[in-house]
Amino acid sequence: MTTELPTRLHPLVSERDDHVIGEGAQLTLVEYGSFSCPYCLAAHGIVANLRDRFGSRLRYVFRHRPITGNEHALAAAELAEYAHEISDDYWPIHDALMKRGPALRTAELPAIAAEFELPPPEGKHAGAMQRAREKVQRQRESASRSGALVSPTFFINDRRFEGAWDESTLAEALLRSPGHRVQAAALDFARWAPSTGLLLLLMTLLAVAIANSPWGAAFESLWHTPIGILAGQLSFSLPLREWINDGLLTVFFLVVGLEIKREFTTGRLASWRAATLPIAAAAGGMLLPAALYLLIVPAGHLTAGWAIPTTTDTAFAIALIAVLGDRVPIALRIFLTAAVVVDDLVAIVVVALFYSGSIDLTYLGASLVATGALMALNRTGIYRALPYALLGTLLWVLLHTAGLHATLAGVIVAIVTPTRPPANLAALMAQAETVLSAEMRAAQKKILRHGPSEPTLRAFDAIHDRGPRWDRLHDVAVHRGQGVF
Repeated sequence: MTTELPTRLHPLVSERDDHVIGEGAQLTLVEYGSFSCPYCLAAHGIVANLRDRFGSRLRYVFRHRPITGNEHALAAAELAEYAHEISDDYWPIHDALMKRGPALRTAELPAIAAEFELPPPEGKHAGAMQRAREKVQRQRESASRSGALVSPTFFINDRRFEGAWDESTLAEALLRSPGHRVQAAALDFARWAPSTGLLLLLMTLLAVAIANSPWGAAFESLWHTPIGILAGQLSFSLPLREWINDGLLTVFFLVVGLEIKREFTTGRLASWRAATLPIAAAAGGMLLPAALYLLIVPAGHLTAGWAIPTTTDTAFAIALIAVLGDRVPIALRIFLTAAVVVDDLVAIVVVALFYSGSIDLTYLGASLVATGALMALNRTGIYRALPYALLGTLLWVLLHTAGLHATLAGVIVAIVTPTRPPANLAALMAQAETVLSAEMRAAQKKILRHGPSEPTLRAFDAIHDRGPRWDRLHDVAVHRGQGVF
């Protein structure tokens, strides 16, 4: 289960505790930024242009998020707060530090302090420096609580801004243009846990209403519209209904299959004892209904429908769990999701084995070859998604042409896709530091060099692909590069 980043500012702006320009204005722009940062230097100019444009309507707030691992940025932030503690005047030194950008070094800070006639942070002023350090730390923690993972990150009227931070886009967000409002509403709805279940329910009711309306016949004929691909003498065409039933459901079962596989391999169901209960529940949920069906239905052709009561509508079951949200404990959510998904994955196999029409042995053999190729990818330790996607698509076509239920391809790809344990972030960061240090030493010679070498870029791509979240790597690789990138 993934955790969404916060989208709201925490804590809210306080004109007593924050550094604010334009008190009492109707529009609020909050920046989590850093000194010794080229992007924050660029944002500094953009904010100045916005202040020129909006004048007294704009309230600008700056909070510190020093670049992770950058001693220059941290020392500069502490110096700015120390100046505020001593003279109660923050913005002049903020402007001076920000304009130095990535060229700023810790060794320059005493000269800057002398320029602003700041006393040494010793003796009776030691407490002021301690308060400055504590305030910088509080604002760093505030950045984390607010979902500000990189510098700069903007908040507009207490909401994290997720668009491009060029001047025109920020201005549209500040003015709440119709396009920005639609985008914000869509993002809020997508993040709302019950949104998928609510959409599923609404679309189901809409489909039932249309099917029973005067447009029902046209609605039914729409599902039989053929859609396909034609290339010379080769063609592949299916009715729209089959593209949805066999195509989109394949993607659905691939996604939920990968999620459950992750739980079974590296998640909460990784131990055999933890995994036994949902598997047993899924088996009971299939065998008992099938047995009851065979006991009740008289002998004859109707007995062939024994598999019908064994299936669970996974989409509705997962949607119901999502609608309940945090009211469902995480352990119960994983158990129920695992049970219904295992139930449906086995049901697909049952349909493929017992309810398929005539089987084309040639394409069935080709499907087995494609499955073997997928397994070979797994065994050779290939983790990139593209080979699995290409072979999975080929497998889907082969299974459908063979006469089997094509959604079986999603199940197979989910099973054979390799699962790796979570990345060791410390090791990856150490590797990134090593690669970056070597690149910086090479760049210092500045002989026939215009940027990072291709091996360096490939190394960072590999590290990036392996990592979970890359705010820290972004900070180290870009900001500590001091102009290498």
